[in-house]
Amino acid sequence: MSDNTGSPSLFRRLIERVFPKMPDFFAMLTLQCRHVAQTAGLLVEFMETAAPDIGRQIRKDEHEADRVKIHNLHALNEAFSTPIDREDLYRAIMDLDEVVNYCKTTVSEMEVLQLDPDKHCLEMAMHIKLGTDALLQGFTRLAREPAQAAADADIARKAERRVEKAYRRAIADLFQGDDYIHMFKRREIYRHLSNAADRMAHCANTLHDIVVKMC
Repeated sequence: MSDNTGSPSLFRRLIERVFPKMPDFFAMLTLQCRHVAQTAGLLVEFMETAAPDIGRQIRKDEHEADRVKIHNLHALNEAFSTPIDREDLYRAIMDLDEVVNYCKTTVSEMEVLQLDPDKHCLEMAMHIKLGTDALLQGFTRLAREPAQAAADADIARKAERRVEKAYRRAIADLFQGDDYIHMFKRREIYRHLSNAADRMAHCANTLHDIVVKMC
């Protein structure tokens, strides 16, 4: 008589091969959000200090964010089933990554264009940080209390609207005088921050869509 203690049955092995275990997409999205919130925090620090070492850390974070994105996309492509609509998962993964990309682009172009941070850059970065913190809390809640995550999505959307208001004030202040080269350089930076907030809002909309479907 054979002893099967400690080894899965043939039937179980066949089931696991045909229907592999579903990845923990809730944990994966939470981890990705944590990276985004970390990068947004560094962006605020950079806008406060213009420290080159913080800029380097943001670029390093962007490479790590790419690794996380690729891992999550691979898991999504290979998954037999998902606890969330596949399209929503894909949108969340890609938009979260874009927030980090715009943070990195903002810092890189400020260094290339030899621009120091100003009060408008700092204000927009702070709102982006608040929004990404809300997204982190919202995606963390999805697995156990999805209904509560809707409020976090609303906070992130409000943060994006505050960035857009700050962006318009920045543009109004910028286009005074006749230093047009500086104007166009600075406008590029403001636009990157606005784009980061726009992607953040996309993530918030996706989070809200997920909540509606789960509840």
